[in-house]
This record gives sequence, structure tokens and C-alpha cells, in this order.
Amino acid sequence: MAEMLYDTDLIIIGGGPAGCAAARMAASVGMRSVLIEPDRLCRNLYRIPALNNVLGGYTSGPELAGSIVAELKSTELCRLELGRHVTSLHADDDRVTATLDTGTRLTAPYAVVATGVGPLQPRDAAWITAPEGLTLRPLWQAEADDAEGRTLLVLGGDRPIGTFLRAHPATDTRLLVAYPAADAYKVEEIREDPRVTLLLVEHLTLSCGEGAQVSAEAVGQDGVRRAVLADAAHLSIGNAPTAPLGDLTRGADGYCPPTDQHPRVIVAGDLRSARFQRIMTALGSGSEAALHAYYAARELPATG
Repeated sequence: MAEMLYDTDLIIIGGGPAGCAAARMAASVGMRSVLIEPDRLCRNLYRIPALNNVLGGYTSGPELAGSIVAELKSTELCRLELGRHVTSLHADDDRVTATLDTGTRLTAPYAVVATGVGPLQPRDAAWITAPEGLTLRPLWQAEADDAEGRTLLVLGGDRPIGTFLRAHPATDTRLLVAYPAADAYKVEEIREDPRVTLLLVEHLTLSCGEGAQVSAEAVGQDGVRRAVLADAAHLSIGNAPTAPLGDLTRGADGYCPPTDQHPRVIVAGDLRSARFQRIMTALGSGSEAALHAYYAARELPATG
């Protein structure tokens, strides 16, 4: 039987911390990889102004991202396909095929899918009513200049609010954080910050105010209605998985549990579930995914 020919040893879809870690680990054991990323490497990590939970002494996202990107670009066994995205992923008994937006098809014995998550919008939250088509930026993407001397309405109580406050300790801002009861446990870390006003709501209706301002009507748990006025609105309501089309098994929540996938498709990073969305877990799962492919390729050699 002739040995099956592939374009590379490992296809990696997604250039965040998990995908980059997979490529680095693959190279360390002699595997060639192609990493496909529609934007730049570690694009979201560059937008995180403060870190307090990663090893290596890194205190900001850009600092850590710069280190990861420099190391990956010097990794000779990894070929980067930046500015490209995967339109479909197909897994067979003997190979995985990724089709790019250019029409190019790449084959490998295994693929690591680490496309991560993207921010939910107001239309995705049942407790928010907003103008049709409204798209807002997550709070963690806001700069200090966006907040200085202003009142920001924050929709949701997700953890990036604490990251924003730690990153801008001297910024003179007021955050009006409107959140549902389900987010109550998330706001404990920001409850004592004097710049934060917490608004526990049953429902919030968002509308445009005069000029650049935004206005909203908040209905509390007791049914009392309250008018809210702010200079701008930002999101902190969580994320949704962004997986490519094709042979990926998704759960009811849209995430892709690793144990439910085709044996040749390995899911890593935030795409696995909402429970462990941290930089350190992404790095670890990406490295583990590459080793999984390395050992599996030797236990089950693909032949044709």
C-alpha cells in the first residue's frame, strides 16, 4: 500500500493563543503545520489591556501577544496563511480537508480547530430590546480616551469589566452596569469600585438619545422602571462560538465538545466550552491538541 500524501502534517484553524501554541508544539516534535487565520495572529489578545493570570510576568495582552507572534513567525515548520478563512472542514477516514476562501484545499492527517468565540450582541440577549441591526463594541475594546470623563452604559456583567477597571485605574469614568440576575455572581469583583453603579434588571430597552448619547429604560426585579442616560454603550454579555462550517459536532449551546468530534478533528481553546475561557487554558489545550495529533498519527498511520 502506498503511503498517503498530504499537504502538511497538521492543519490549524485559528491564530489565537490556542492555535499558536498548537503550531509551536507541533514544530517541537518535528511536525509541519499550516496555520490559517483571517486576521492577524493573537488579534484579540492585543486588545486586552491588563493581565493578572498568566505565567511569565506578562501584565498586558499586547506584551504577551508580541512575544507569541515573534516566536511563531520564527518557527520554520509552521506556514502561516493570514488573511484567509476556512469555508468548510471535511473529515474522512484517512484525512482532513480544509477548503479556504480562495478555493484552495489543504489536506492533513489531523486538524486542530481553535477559532474561539466572538462577542454576543444585544439581539442575542433575551433580556435586552435594542434597535434592529444595532452592533456595539465590547467594553474590553474601549480605550482610556473613550471613557475619560464619560458615563458608559455597560450591558451585562461579564468578567472583562474587571479587566477594564484594572487596566485604567486612574481613568475618571462612571460605569452603569445593567445585568440580569444570572450575572449576579460575576459582578462581585467590581461591586466595591466607586466608578461602578450596578443596575440589576429584569429587562432593558435601549434606544438612541440626542446627539451621540444613548438612553434606555431599565425594568428592575421589582417591576419599577428607571430611565438611564449615558454617553455611550458597550457590551459585556458574553461570547458565542465561531466554528467553521463542515464536520464539527456542536452542542446545544453552539460550542464544540472535544469528545464528540471526528477522531481526526481536535478542538482547542475557547471553542471547547464557556467554562474554561482563559488564556492559560487556551495555551495548554492548544499544546495538548498538537501532541494528540502527533501520537495519534503514529498509532494510526494513514495509508492509501
